[in-house]
Amino acid sequence: MAGTAASPTSLVEITISCRNLRDTDVFSKSDPLCVVFYQPFGSREWTEYKRTECIDNTLNPDFATKISMTYHFEEQQHLKFKVFDVDSNSPSLDYHDYLGEFECTLAQLVSSRTVQKPLQDPSHSGDNGYIIITTEELSSCKEELVVQFVGKKLENRSWFCSISPFLEFYKANEDGTFTLVHRTEPARSTNDPVWKEFSIPLRTFCSGDYDRNVKVICNNFKSNGNHKHIGTFHTTVRKLTEGPGASNTCWLINEERKRQKGSSYKNSGEVLVNKAHTRQVFSFIDYLKGGMEINAFIAIDFTASNGDPKSPQSLHFLNPALPNQYVRAITSVGEIIEDYDTDKFFPVLGFGARMPPAFTSVSHEFFVNGDPTNPFCHRVQGVLEAYYSCLNRVQLYGPTNFAPIINHVARFAASNTAGDKYFILLILTDGIITDMPQTKEVSCGCNGIQTFINNAIFTKEMAFT
Repeated sequence: MAGTAASPTSLVEITISCRNLRDTDVFSKSDPLCVVFYQPFGSREWTEYKRTECIDNTLNPDFATKISMTYHFEEQQHLKFKVFDVDSNSPSLDYHDYLGEFECTLAQLVSSRTVQKPLQDPSHSGDNGYIIITTEELSSCKEELVVQFVGKKLENRSWFCSISPFLEFYKANEDGTFTLVHRTEPARSTNDPVWKEFSIPLRTFCSGDYDRNVKVICNNFKSNGNHKHIGTFHTTVRKLTEGPGASNTCWLINEERKRQKGSSYKNSGEVLVNKAHTRQVFSFIDYLKGGMEINAFIAIDFTASNGDPKSPQSLHFLNPALPNQYVRAITSVGEIIEDYDTDKFFPVLGFGARMPPAFTSVSHEFFVNGDPTNPFCHRVQGVLEAYYSCLNRVQLYGPTNFAPIINHVARFAASNTAGDKYFILLILTDGIITDMPQTKEVSCGCNGIQTFINNAIFTKEMAFT
C-alpha cells in the first residue's frame, strides 16, 4: 500500500440497530434505548459512556445517535451494549425493563466493521433478539502535502557573515489571524538555500482547504533567537501542487526594506517550489480493512538475572496463587493482539538459557514450546502453558542478547515483499541488555526493509498494578 506509516489511533463512529427485541409492553411495543458502557483504562468497573435516543413502539430500532470513540490499537477497550425498554422519564436504568446485552472489544468491532450478535439475558431463556453494530472511521482529510523549496539570491544585509535562512509556514484562521504550522531547518551559510523535503498533513497545514491562505516567512537564523526577517510571500496548497514553474516562483517581500528603498526596491530574493504533491495517508483501520495480517512474536528472557523461579523475589516466581510479572505481561499484551490475529497462533521464542539434555550451551533463540520445528502456541493460554513448561525444562543462565531474536523476526519481515503483514516483536525481559550495540544495529538496519519492531521491557519497578 502506498502512503506513510499509519497511526494506531483513530476516531471511529458506531451505529447501533436491533432486531426482534422482546416486547415487554402490554398494549404497545417496546420503546428501546441502547446504553453503551466501557471500562476505563486500568479499571475492571463498567462506566456509562453514552446513550442512544429512545425510539417509541418498535422491536426493530435503528438508532440515529452515533457513538464516537477514539480507537487505540495498543489498548484492549472493552465495551458493553445494554438495551432497555423505556417505561418512564426517569434517567435511572433501574426503572426500565432490561432487554439484553452484548459485550465485546472495540478492536473486534473495527476489525469486522459490522457485527451481528444475539442479545444475552441470563434471566430470560427465550429469544432476546439481536444487535447489529456498524463501525466506521470518521471521515477526515487523509492527505498530506509533500513539498520542497529552494531559494535564490536571498538578501544578506550582514557585512561580516553569511546567512542561514529558514522558512516558517502560517495558515490563515477564520478570524484573520495566522497560526504557525511548520518550520524548516536553517540552510547553513548560503544565499541560495536548498531546504529539505518535508511532509505535513493537510488538516494541519491548511485545515484541509486547498485554497486557504498560507503565509510563508523567511528569516535568517540567529543562535540567540533574534532571527532577522528576510521576506514574506503568500501561497495556497492548490497553487503549490502546480509544481515547479513560473507560478511557483515567489518573491520575498520585506515591507520595512520596501519603505526604506522606495521604488528602487525589487525584492529580497526568490523562493521556488522544487517539488510538491499531495498523497493519501492511510490509517491503521484502513490497513486492517485492506486485509493486513498482524504477526506477533513473543520473546521471553530466561536468563539467571531474573532470579530463581522458586524464590519469591524472582520475576519468574512460580506462585500458584498469584501470576508472576511475566505471566501478567503476556496476558495483558497478548489479549490485545489476539483480537487481530485470525488464526490465534503466536510464535514464542526464548533466550538466555541452557538447553536440555546436556545443559552445556546457552541458546539465544529457542522455541519455548519445546518443539524444534514449530514455535507456534495457540492463543494466550497456549503461550502461558508453554512458558510454564519451559521454566521447568531449561536452566536459566545468560547473557541477555536481543540481536538473535530481532534478526529472527527481521528475516520474516524482510521476506514479506507484498507488504501485507504487520510485524510486532514483544520482548519480555528484566531490562539488562548485554548486546546493546548489536541490538541497535539490527533494529535500525534490517537490510533496508521497513520492519515494525516494538520492544516492551518490563522490570520490577514497572510491574503492573
